[in-house]
Amino acid sequence: MKIARSLSILGLVCLASAANAAEKLTVYSYRQAFLIDPILENFTKETGIDVEVVFSKKGIAERMVREGRLSPADIVLTSDFSRLMELVDKELVVQASSEVLNNNIPTKFRSPDDNWYSLTMRVRNVYSSKERLGKLAIDYEDLSDPKYMGKICTRSGKHPYNISLVASMIAHHGEAETRSWLEGLKANLARKPQGNDRAQVKAVKEGLCDIAIGNSYYLGKMLQDPKQVPWAESVEINFPNQANRGSHINVSGMALAKYAPNKENAIKLMEYLSGDEAQKAYAEVNYEYPINEDVAPSELVASWGDFKADSLPIFKLAEYHKTAVKLLDQVKFDL
Repeated sequence: MKIARSLSILGLVCLASAANAAEKLTVYSYRQAFLIDPILENFTKETGIDVEVVFSKKGIAERMVREGRLSPADIVLTSDFSRLMELVDKELVVQASSEVLNNNIPTKFRSPDDNWYSLTMRVRNVYSSKERLGKLAIDYEDLSDPKYMGKICTRSGKHPYNISLVASMIAHHGEAETRSWLEGLKANLARKPQGNDRAQVKAVKEGLCDIAIGNSYYLGKMLQDPKQVPWAESVEINFPNQANRGSHINVSGMALAKYAPNKENAIKLMEYLSGDEAQKAYAEVNYEYPINEDVAPSELVASWGDFKADSLPIFKLAEYHKTAVKLLDQVKFDL
């Protein structure tokens, strides 16, 4: 009887452990803790599901390849579209069919086969010196115009944000015309590509260049940093191509891991991240545009004005990603 009771108790302990394990999720995240942690804490309060996060700036796909079927990752959060495509190319994510996700996220911002979803979007803006150029009605195509020779600053062409922009140019103009555009843009650079998006705005403030290419949300972040406020206040934020196709946008995103141990709860978290509360947090904390059309941008972001976005489906960028990298190499953009 003692042996039977002990086994029974052991069985209950195992069942309890299994139940607890099922109420825990593991997230691999390229996004930073200051943004993600508060959102996930609220998810846990609402659902009772604990979330452990592994933050990384690089190498998540390689880690998941090494871990294989033993990977604890349930969801991957990315800061840009290129990271999503890396996961897809390495066959590390699977379909996460959900009516809630499909209702919250417009078709053009998710994979046709539901194996990745966008979470936020940002514009690839053109910033201009208030003092030397003022507000501009400008197209991306204008950046190769010789009138801007020696006036443009940008980060590496190989950064995912710029690769995405080049991919969109290929989608609209073809490979040959985009190569010519890249050659013209390179000729107009005031210095070799370097630094991050904020460093380009700083360079405008310091008079090194008159135009900077950068994402929209960095302007909001600079305005919250006393040291960087003068940089932000030295530029106008311009939304390119408003008279034609609209401004290029990039996205952050999420995907369900191929070997997710807790798929059902993982999809619950994905649905939460696309919902009103989490989308509002993304908008208020990081000045990104919510992907959920029912959620408004932050007051600061709204003050920059409405804009027309490029209607090119995000998944189309994937088709031209490799060609974009090839062209950047051919024109030796960063050298």
